[in-house]
Amino acid sequence: MPTTLIFGASRGLGRAFTEQALLLGHRVVALVRHVDMATELQDLGVEVVIGDALDPQAVAQACLLAGSGALVVSTLGSFRQVDPVDYLGNRQVVDEMERAGLRRLLLVTSLGCGDSWQYLPERARAAFGHEVRLKSLAESWLQTSPLDWTIMRPAGLQDGEASGQAVLSQGEEVHGLVRRQDVAIWGLRLLTDQEACGQIYAITDPSLSRG
Repeated sequence: MPTTLIFGASRGLGRAFTEQALLLGHRVVALVRHVDMATELQDLGVEVVIGDALDPQAVAQACLLAGSGALVVSTLGSFRQVDPVDYLGNRQVVDEMERAGLRRLLLVTSLGCGDSWQYLPERARAAFGHEVRLKSLAESWLQTSPLDWTIMRPAGLQDGEASGQAVLSQGEEVHGLVRRQDVAIWGLRLLTDQEACGQIYAITDPSLSRG
């Protein structure tokens, strides 16, 4: 039974990864800030460490609990919050994984990060460009680490059941929407694919439209 360590597991995209990993029969470990969310995840069968991703001791504890063979997913992010967990939280994850001997990390950021910034519309840059830049810093920190990494950049995220229509792409301009559950399904596939190491993928769903 594989072990998947998830940072950002309590809500949104991280929760989708948690649900999909449990469906696959994984042992799931998570770092969670709030006690109420920790209890909710424990009821689902998740092993929980209570702490903040900005605290290196808490991140190290989660890595230790998961074990050196664990696969790791980070969906950490914030929107207009004081502490830039998009960068600093993910940096702690990368650094503590290295110290603990964990190797495999899937970092989930967003369209517009890194070399895809050129395709981010001006309106989007004004709305959440700051967070995208922080996520881009996290990508760079990871890419210069010794970890076996894969980066996913989802389009605009939607709730709802997986459509099964999401597609991956590389090195091209893409826009649109994608369901969180589809991102999680694809992300867990990439996590166990050695050919995905060192690769960056955008993920969108052509069957969805903003209209």
